[in-house]
Amino acid sequence: MTKNFNIRTYACVIKEKAVLGLFERYRGKNLLKFPGGGLEYGEGLIDCLHQELEEELSAKIKILEHLYTQDSLIESHFEDGNQLLSIYYIAQFTHEDNFIIKEQCIEKAEWISIEKHENPFSLPSDRIAFNKLKEKFL
Repeated sequence: MTKNFNIRTYACVIKEKAVLGLFERYRGKNLLKFPGGGLEYGEGLIDCLHQELEEELSAKIKILEHLYTQDSLIESHFEDGNQLLSIYYIAQFTHEDNFIIKEQCIEKAEWISIEKHENPFSLPSDRIAFNKLKEKFL
């Protein structure tokens, strides 16, 4: 079993008291996740985040602040032997809701109320990030 790190960066795009969530089908599973993705060799975190938002949503964002860096062990649900490290930033679109879904695996984008009582996100680190948003904005 190969042991690898998979570094991922995500944007918690905020509008009023809601955050943008992407509904995606990935390897046979339906997920609600934040926009973003995996860091490639030679790429910085912020550059990666801008690239991912451009690829997924044809959108430009402004990073407002760092929200959360995962600080516990999370193994990939999809790649055996991969340990994940996820970094989350609070962001906003540079041009109001000016985005279009470009990735075929993304079924839809939706503004998720931060005031929701239940955490709707699918992945463990996304769930933690959503809870951090609730602490920050409520």
